[in-house]
Amino acid sequence: MERILGVGSRINHNRFGEGIVAGTKLGNYRISFFGKGIIEVPKDSEEIEILELLAPEERMISTDDVETTLIGILRKWSDLSEVVHIADKWKKGTLVIKSYDDSVKPKEVPLDTFFHKIVMLRDRLRVLEQKINAHAVLTDSEKVDMQQYITRIYGSLTTFNVLFKNSSQVFVGEKGKE
Repeated sequence: MERILGVGSRINHNRFGEGIVAGTKLGNYRISFFGKGIIEVPKDSEEIEILELLAPEERMISTDDVETTLIGILRKWSDLSEVVHIADKWKKGTLVIKSYDDSVKPKEVPLDTFFHKIVMLRDRLRVLEQKINAHAVLTDSEKVDMQQYITRIYGSLTTFNVLFKNSSQVFVGEKGKE
């Protein structure tokens, strides 16, 4: 059973000695040990002996609650962790950039690297969209105006949709949103 130590609880740790709980994290206590500074110790550590237990204040939101909520929100709303695969036919391929001027040496870029950069660009555009929509000062008409620019950018990037394995992950411009 996990003990719930409030900030200010005094403990003794087998390795670090006496300390005071300075804060909590998702799975750890932040304990200030005399002469050793603040060290994170797992909440379920068997090396903790409680000397003086202070219960967490009921009206305070714990760091655990904030972290758990934030992790849930990020998992639900963030596209940054979405796995995006390049289409099989382009794996290990090369993008060649060749000038009309034969004296300029062609530049070769692995398609996997190029595709990764395209996906990062898409993800950053999505974050920008979210920030615009959640902005507290912009008016609705300003938000719509900025959204139209982002939609046009997506439209310009539809050329690269051929690289995506899953059609649900491609760029969609104005025509595709109708």
